[in-house]
Amino acid sequence: MKIFHISFDISHLPLQNHKPTFPIYNDPDEMFQMKNEKCQMIDGESSVEIPTKSMTTRKTNKELAFLHELFVATDWGERFAELIDEHLQLPKEGRALYLASGTGGHAIALQERSGEELKFLCIDENEECLELARAKATVIKDGTEFRHGTLEHLDLPDNRFDIVVGDGSLLHTERIRTVLAEMTRVAAPGAAVALVLPTFSSFGEFFSIYWEALHNCGLLDHESDVEKLISTLPSVSAVEEMAAQAGLDEVESWTRIEEFDYDSGEKFLNSPLISDFLMGIWLETLPRKSYEQVVKEIERLINEERHEAEFALSVKATLVVGRKALNQ
Repeated sequence: MKIFHISFDISHLPLQNHKPTFPIYNDPDEMFQMKNEKCQMIDGESSVEIPTKSMTTRKTNKELAFLHELFVATDWGERFAELIDEHLQLPKEGRALYLASGTGGHAIALQERSGEELKFLCIDENEECLELARAKATVIKDGTEFRHGTLEHLDLPDNRFDIVVGDGSLLHTERIRTVLAEMTRVAAPGAAVALVLPTFSSFGEFFSIYWEALHNCGLLDHESDVEKLISTLPSVSAVEEMAAQAGLDEVESWTRIEEFDYDSGEKFLNSPLISDFLMGIWLETLPRKSYEQVVKEIERLINEERHEAEFALSVKATLVVGRKALNQ
């Protein structure tokens, strides 16, 4: 299936010399909001800063939306979208909901595939991502609707949609259970509910290097943070159990191992997927004063251990699908 992307003037974005960025939090509430929201920034700006000597560069919400469209949706997003395309059957008519739709490429592709009798409503937490999505829909005269909302608290009635699709690939693990329950709430009895996400054993190559970097930097008290990152990624069976507890029957899952290759430690850390969308979650418990030291050590270890081969980051991409129980 063709996923829709559009071209933009990106001369105003700092992409050629893109540097890794990490979250700086002013208070616990800000930290919770930042780590838990896909592509959503605080007060219209990212609270993510570059760990350089100046520590001053900030990404705006709009810049993150463009980065998502140009570098994340076109590779990372398409890997998860393919699982949905291969295994999820769309109804011929009715209402469809797509949560965490990002810049809208896959949602628009599903709308095109389904025809006019099935109407898609797409929810995302970043208004700038939604603006790009609406621009795409306008260009191709697509009827997909894009709306801002919070994934755990949808302003939608119960039992509304004939199919509900969610992209949990960039959501913090702690949000998955609640989001899945909310997806089930708004699904009509008998409707399919489908969620894609990375599951247990994803990112193992990075977690191993991160642990070694912490050890080499003398941050022994934070080695347990890596163990938590590993253990909190849900297993496939755990996500299936969440689906059943949310009220889904006939729960099935499909998994595929995806690899993302990088020529060097620098290219890994400079990748927008890593620096702007994943690293903030991975390093959220690291003291701010240690960021630069640890990042330099991560880069050194990647270059040392790859032995002139590419550094491969593996992800266990998983799709879980169930049907809302008829008696709900």
